[in-house]
Amino acid sequence: MAKGTSKAKNSTARNGEGSTGTKGTAGKRRGPDKTRRVNVGIKGHEPRAALHALGFRAKVRMYRQGLGDCHLIRLPRPGDPSRDYFIMIDCGVVLGTSNPQDKMVPVVKDIIETTGGRADLLIITHEHWDHLSGFIQAREAFRGFNADEIWLAWTEDPDDELAKKLRAEKGQALAALMLGLSHLHLSGNSAAAEDLSSMVEFFGAGKGATTGDALEIVRGFNPQKIRYRRPKDPPEVPSELGGVRFFVMGPPPDESLLKRTNPSKSNHEGFDLALAHVTEQIEPALTGGESGPFDAIHSIPFEIAAEMDFFKAYYWDNRQTAQRWRSIDAPWLGGSEELALQLDNMTNNTTFVLAIELHGGDVLLFVADAQVGNWLSWQDLSWTVDGKTVSGPDLLRRSIFYKVGHHGSYNATLREKGLDMMSNLQMAFIPVDHEMAVKKRWGRMPLPDIVSELQKKTNDRVFRIDMPNMTTLPDNVQVTSLYIEAVF
Repeated sequence: MAKGTSKAKNSTARNGEGSTGTKGTAGKRRGPDKTRRVNVGIKGHEPRAALHALGFRAKVRMYRQGLGDCHLIRLPRPGDPSRDYFIMIDCGVVLGTSNPQDKMVPVVKDIIETTGGRADLLIITHEHWDHLSGFIQAREAFRGFNADEIWLAWTEDPDDELAKKLRAEKGQALAALMLGLSHLHLSGNSAAAEDLSSMVEFFGAGKGATTGDALEIVRGFNPQKIRYRRPKDPPEVPSELGGVRFFVMGPPPDESLLKRTNPSKSNHEGFDLALAHVTEQIEPALTGGESGPFDAIHSIPFEIAAEMDFFKAYYWDNRQTAQRWRSIDAPWLGGSEELALQLDNMTNNTTFVLAIELHGGDVLLFVADAQVGNWLSWQDLSWTVDGKTVSGPDLLRRSIFYKVGHHGSYNATLREKGLDMMSNLQMAFIPVDHEMAVKKRWGRMPLPDIVSELQKKTNDRVFRIDMPNMTTLPDNVQVTSLYIEAVF
């Protein structure tokens, strides 16, 4: 939980309820808006106007819609102070959030007002509902929005052979999981069904729109300017930013690393083992074949069998507990939850990872939901910039800001080859709502050890979506009910 730091100047927090920002003109960048915000220690001035007058290298805004990711980065154009450069990364909230449209529409309206309805760069990190749902839930609010460029990971490239293989595996796995979920409901195993459903929900796989639908909306913002980025791409240096560089660090184009999802020495980390185990046993149901252990014509539905005397006596009667071994139920479903977890983790590992190198060499690191294999791949990355080598470890060492991986999950922030290398870290944002995570049975999100280590490294400058109002804040942080913004 973020705390006020003793080194921060005293200031009085105002709730900032209902602040949305002044209205921009579509297609035109504006200077600083005059939204009413928390006082950040500059007395006698609107905080935003005062900070703009002092100058800034970057502003990072984390929206507070709930358990999900949506960030807006603002970079100044040295040649035109009235036209800032905007990067939008993701826009979503986890399925099961109450009144999600009511939460996402104000977020999108603020983005439209702040950017003037146009982002210079829109990045979608990966295909999970809590990163994409806003494009469905606030679709009307997005009307008229444009992006000069759209960046997706190479894993979304329709022409990449490995990407096609991964998409086919994901489609097969989702089909298996939806069948498994249906059988769990029919068998009355509601607890297992709920657990499995909570993971399948990340893909929006159910009734209504899906993550695929949301991604198509994103592509429609500027179909001619979609770029599929790879870690080996040269760093992007937008000419109007005067030397700021964008480094793409992930996902790795290595299937073995993509399937390395947990910080464990165990050999059971791959996606294929779970997929093969489950689909081998349910392939007949998926394909309509007749090689299953029992054809439908030889089967008795559970609800009918439960009313028949024989089955009552030997399968459901409490007096015959010794006979419970007779009930096969659906043994192959035991692998469904493992498969769902592997699919979820591997999709997280296909996350687009961005490092923004500011003037002076400091780095802002956005890892979305990257997990172990993605992190490990950065150790071998290198680029040649102005005749010098810039490496992945070098970018980690120079990181002053870290968007914490996967809401603070245990397998989305490495220690030795991650956090321990961030020797210059000044601030961290965790897009987490712990109360919602508990409802989803993710009680260790965020992991307390990760939060504690981040607090030590940043001198308590760790900010969360679910943080309470604070009476003291660092001078470079602004908090409203809608977002948290840091100025560098």
